[in-house]
Amino acid sequence: MTPRGRFFLTVGALALIPAIVGTLSYRLIAIWSAPRKRALASRSAAAVAADSVFWRTFHGARYDEIQPALETLTQAYLATPRDATTAAHIGWLHIWRIAESARLDAAPATITEDMRLARRFFDEAVRLDPSDARKQGFLASALMGEGQIDDDQRLIRRGYFTMLDAIKAWPAFNLFTAGYVVSLAPAKSKQFAEGLAWEWRDLDVCAGERVDRVHPDFSKYMGRITDARACLNTWIAPHNGEGFFLNMGDMLVKSGDWRTAQQVYAYAKLLPEYPTWPYRELLAARLRDAEANVARFNGRDPDRKTGMMGRSVFACMACHQQ
Repeated sequence: MTPRGRFFLTVGALALIPAIVGTLSYRLIAIWSAPRKRALASRSAAAVAADSVFWRTFHGARYDEIQPALETLTQAYLATPRDATTAAHIGWLHIWRIAESARLDAAPATITEDMRLARRFFDEAVRLDPSDARKQGFLASALMGEGQIDDDQRLIRRGYFTMLDAIKAWPAFNLFTAGYVVSLAPAKSKQFAEGLAWEWRDLDVCAGERVDRVHPDFSKYMGRITDARACLNTWIAPHNGEGFFLNMGDMLVKSGDWRTAQQVYAYAKLLPEYPTWPYRELLAARLRDAEANVARFNGRDPDRKTGMMGRSVFACMACHQQ
C-alpha cells in the first residue's frame, strides 16, 4: 500500500472513533442507568412456606429429598426473585448436595453443576442482602469451589479475597467457614496452614483472648461465650459447636498434632446439646484413633463414614442435623 493509501486508511479509521465511542457510551449508560435489583421489603406467604420445606429437609438430614425441596424453593424464587432468603436457601441445598456427595454410590460428573448453582444463588443473595456476612462467606466458598473444579486461578483468588472480606465482617462465623474450606488441602501447603491458623483464631474470638496452642484448656471459657457462632449452637445449626471442634480436631490430626487434636475433640462434650448429637460415636472413635488417623487423613482414605469431615457423609450434617 502506498503512503497516500495508508494515510487515507488511517484518517478513515479515526473518523469511526466517535461513532464507536458513542455506541459504547450509550450501551454503558443504558446498562448502568437500569433500575437496581433490590430485596423485597416483605416476604410472600409462598416464600415463608418454602422456608419450612428447606429446614425440614436440611435439619432432618433428608439428602434424598434435596431435589423436591429445590423444586419448591425454586418455584417460590421464580414468583418472588427478589427474596434474598429464598436465594440463599437454594444455594445451601446445592452446596449440601455436592458437599455430601459421598452419600451416593457413584456421584455423577454433573454433580459439579451444583457448585456453579450454589455460587449463582449465593451471589444473588449477597447482592440482595450485602449486610449478611454468612451469605458472603458461603459465596466465597462456592467461588473457590467452582474455581477448583474449572482450574480457574482468577476465580479462586476472587473467592479467597471475598472470604477475607467475610472474615472481617464477622470473624466468629467466617473464620470457621474459611478454615473448613481448605481443610482438604495438602497438610504441608500454605493454604492448609492458613486454614488451621484461622481455626485457632476462631477459638481466640470465642474465648475473648488467645488460647494456649499447646495445652488449650477451653473449658474455662464455655460459660462466658456470648457472640461466637462457631463455638455455640443455635436453632439454625443445632450442633455448630460440635461440628467446629470435630473439624478443627481433624485438621490438627492431619497436621500431625494428634495429641492437641484429642483435647480439641473433647471440647464437643462440654456443650449442653452434646448428648443429642448424632455423631457421638464418631467422636469417640476420633479420640481413640487420633494417632492412627494422621496417616489416614493424609492419604486417600475411601471410607466416607469415618474419613475427614470435609469429604464425608456428614460434611454439613455434623453441624446442622437435629
